[in-house]
Amino acid sequence: MQPARLLADLFDERPAPWALRGDPHLWRDMQATLGSTPYPSTEDQLASLLEQTYQQLTGAPLSSRDPIFVERYSHGGMSSGYVSPQFWAETAIPLLCARYRERAQA
Repeated sequence: MQPARLLADLFDERPAPWALRGDPHLWRDMQATLGSTPYPSTEDQLASLLEQTYQQLTGAPLSSRDPIFVERYSHGGMSSGYVSPQFWAETAIPLLCARYRERAQA
């Protein structure tokens, strides 16, 4: 029996480029929050979990289209602390789901 695969694996390689300066901080938070969670049974369950975690960490739904300011991600600079919902909806979450598909079949 294989050991359970954990979601931390999906976050190991970071996307490039980021949309806003808060996005890498959210990526690390997502990895820390979900890292010890075993792979869900389906990709839809993963996508739902990612969306819920995004909302929990940012305080805003993924459906928001305006950048979201998250104080704990603000470390100085013009766009510091801002997270891009569009980046997460169109790039980051699809990337994590694609990695899940690849690794779940291996």
